[in-house]
Amino acid sequence: MSLAGRTAIVTGVSRRIGIGTAIARRLAEQGADLLLQGWTRHDADLHGGADDPRTIAAELREHGRRVEYVDADFTDPEAPAAVLRAGRDAYGHIDILVANHARNTPWAPLSELTAAEVDLAYTVNTRATFLLVKEFAAGYTGDHGRIVLFTSGQQDGPMPLEIPYAASKAALAGMTPSLAAAVVGQGITVNCVNPGPTDTGWATEDITAAALKRLPFGRWGRPEDAAALVSFLVGPDAGWITGQVIGSDGGFALTA
Repeated sequence: MSLAGRTAIVTGVSRRIGIGTAIARRLAEQGADLLLQGWTRHDADLHGGADDPRTIAAELREHGRRVEYVDADFTDPEAPAAVLRAGRDAYGHIDILVANHARNTPWAPLSELTAAEVDLAYTVNTRATFLLVKEFAAGYTGDHGRIVLFTSGQQDGPMPLEIPYAASKAALAGMTPSLAAAVVGQGITVNCVNPGPTDTGWATEDITAAALKRLPFGRWGRPEDAAALVSFLVGPDAGWITGQVIGSDGGFALTA
């Protein structure tokens, strides 16, 4: 239980089969108490409905940890501060921030790109993440500061049907060294994970078949693969790693 006594915020937790839930489960297994953030209306609009976050939290409590949940809309500029405040009100301190949330835009060609969708992607994926990092650092007083961001892997191949999403996530990868430099004096590490193609129930048969041609191990990534990397980055053995964008993609990048 290498995270015993630590508290973590994991954003983007509203689907049982999602990466966020896998991360939360892994951290709970390692002994961390958790504040989960989700925005259930987003999944209801884009994925046909989210799981009941109260059920997810109850399942994670079976590991003997405290688990709280907050529903927060990151289009609200005050939401990141509210999430950090909720975590500190619940636990007194927050040691770990995993910014896993994402505005997954509907697939559309460049000809259908709208200013509203671009703005929404940057608001949720980029601005909210920057503000979460800011609020985490502003209230941090511990000795185990860990921040993990998520990018989309756009550097491994074009994503012409997901331009707002890919661009807003690329900004996080690009700013990881700068964010890390901004908080390193407080003893906080900042790293960014590229999970590669991950099966969370969204891919069609055609998409799955096309991706498998570029996956040397013959399978898609599982949410647990990304969770394993995150658990290392937020643990005691990763205190010397910061400012890095790290792939956990089963060799997908090797075939780019």
